[in-house]
Amino acid sequence: MSAPVWAVMPAAGRGSRFGGEIPKQYLVAAGKPLIAHALDALLAHPRVAGAMIALAADDARWPGWSERQGKPVLRCVGGGERADSVLAALRALPDTVGDDALVLVHDAARPNLRRPDIDALIAAAEAEPDGAILGAPLRDTLKRAHDGRILSTEPRDGLWRAFTPQAFRRGALTAALRDAAVAGLVVTDEASAMEYAGLHPRLVEGREDNLKVTTPADLALAEYLLGKV
Repeated sequence: MSAPVWAVMPAAGRGSRFGGEIPKQYLVAAGKPLIAHALDALLAHPRVAGAMIALAADDARWPGWSERQGKPVLRCVGGGERADSVLAALRALPDTVGDDALVLVHDAARPNLRRPDIDALIAAAEAEPDGAILGAPLRDTLKRAHDGRILSTEPRDGLWRAFTPQAFRRGALTAALRDAAVAGLVVTDEASAMEYAGLHPRLVEGREDNLKVTTPADLALAEYLLGKV
């Protein structure tokens, strides 16, 4: 029997880049908050046993879910940075989730996750000791700029966009995030912490419509995509 997988979701951010008073994870698209879409996509997967959500201490918008898709939804207090929230959530997971258990870290504002991508990610992460992440190769031409003017065209060979979920063993990711914090390194995703630890996670090509809502235009696109399901 396959070992259960847990999901971790950092959701303590304010969404300042989006603007407005409502943190972006609580913005509504296709009839429910982005965080609900993201959670349901994870918890609907048969391998995912439950989710731990890291929330801001003063989050008054959390709907109080303790269960979705028939699976437990637990919560803890997150931190000021994404990495702080992920580390808090990892430490708050139930004792039954061992250090070797696979954990999927997913953005609360990335609502359009599909099951085949989760399947591929879990398969890769279970086969790779360094873990795995979803992503996609860069296809656009890249320009380096200064003061709004092009300085140069940058080669895109070998460059990928990093998505979530990102999948790692609980113990290894906890240690990597802890060590990065002690070193004063601000990591913007979990793979960065693993890289700092000297590891080389596998890249798994996923759907490019697994977008993260960062701007109002992203929200409109997410609404459209979710409505097509």
